[in-house]
Amino acid sequence: MKKNLLYSCVIIAILVGACKKDDAQKIDTDYPTIDMSADVAFPKQCSTVKRGEKLTFRAQVNDNVALGSVTIDIHHNFDHHAHSTEVESCNFDPVKPPVQPFLLIETFKIPENLKTYDVQQEINVPADIDPGDYHFLIRVTDEAGWSTIKGLSIKVI
Repeated sequence: MKKNLLYSCVIIAILVGACKKDDAQKIDTDYPTIDMSADVAFPKQCSTVKRGEKLTFRAQVNDNVALGSVTIDIHHNFDHHAHSTEVESCNFDPVKPPVQPFLLIETFKIPENLKTYDVQQEINVPADIDPGDYHFLIRVTDEAGWSTIKGLSIKVI
């Protein structure tokens, strides 16, 4: 009887341990990444873009399980507030009030089940916006809901 009980306990312990291992493998706790190191990546810290022209946003995003979406947020930095995630600082124009600033917040869904995705998205920069300092925020979110932000300073001329 004690032998059967011991065997039963060992089998239950093995099954419980196996279940815990399977559950742990299904939980994604890693943040996705944004890679702007490629020569074609754009914009980079302190880049300049022109009013009335298109810019092509290019970056590589990665995740250990599956990517979800990329969000771009472009807004003025005329008051020199901070979102930058970069070490390099840019030369800023003097502080000024916004009159007709550029504002763009757009989310792009990434095709399902991809761990790596090369983002290439054209963005129209209106001709009638205020020139000056802007932030270009990139947020990548994976399927599990984890997100990473990269904050870049750009200048619109």
